[in-house]
Amino acid sequence: MVTLQEARKVIGGAEKKAIEIGQPMNIAVVDEGGNLISHVRMDGAWIGSIDIAINKAFTSRAFDISTKDLAQHSHSGGQFFGIHVSNHGRVMVFAGGIPLKRNGKIVGAVGVSGGSGEQDHMVAEAGVMAF
Repeated sequence: MVTLQEARKVIGGAEKKAIEIGQPMNIAVVDEGGNLISHVRMDGAWIGSIDIAINKAFTSRAFDISTKDLAQHSHSGGQFFGIHVSNHGRVMVFAGGIPLKRNGKIVGAVGVSGGSGEQDHMVAEAGVMAF
């Protein structure tokens, strides 16, 4: 279980990194069922990235893998090719979603969107570290 207070810590850690790199982001945290706990759209972050951040968190929890790693296997010829059309189109296959673990068990995930894939992943990692 990820509490609202813990979700806020994750978002706070991610926000700090986003500010550090100068890139406003959308940051979302989901619980172990992939349900949204909390979301923040930083000032200046793209409106179009709201759903992407939430869906990156969902994807990461749904498949218990970072979206960056899932992306590597979802290209044409890869074992997960076409996965992005599953789950009513909610599956995101680019960097920015990372599972949250407690005692080796996945209990939720963070999703970040608003910059390059590298920036999104970096900011999501900072959120995971705050967890």
